[in-house]
Amino acid sequence: MSNNQLTNIKLLREKTQAPILEIKKALEKSNNDILKAEVALKEWSDKKAASKAGEATSMGVVEAYIHSGKVGAMVILTCQTDFVARTNEFKKLAKEIAMQVASMDPKDVNDLLKQSYIRDAKITINDIIKEKVAKLGENIKIKKIIRFSI
Repeated sequence: MSNNQLTNIKLLREKTQAPILEIKKALEKSNNDILKAEVALKEWSDKKAASKAGEATSMGVVEAYIHSGKVGAMVILTCQTDFVARTNEFKKLAKEIAMQVASMDPKDVNDLLKQSYIRDAKITINDIIKEKVAKLGENIKIKKIIRFSI
């Protein structure tokens, strides 16, 4: 494997967080073209999320975020197993979603899913969830959101 291929794998891993095996496949199919490989990884992520969409999510976390004592948000984020619910990656996702709710004040979960992510306007909250479903291998749902403010 050349240095260029290793560099491309590293770049795509950092950008998409997709599994390395899937990144290698995408790069092979795209003749090491990063842009084409990124599109292929997005398609793979969407298919993976769609295949998990009907699976029950009975485990998860309740996450809260308070900003300057004036705005607060709570999120119930669910997944399929307690094993995934306890991972740092899942907890971090819940925290990021709570920050999004505090910052952008969505009217409901569907509105939240359509919103541009506060850290990267090129992607939506729904895109982030699809990426995590593909990476963690479980269905993930935002069950409930609440925002408080003074």
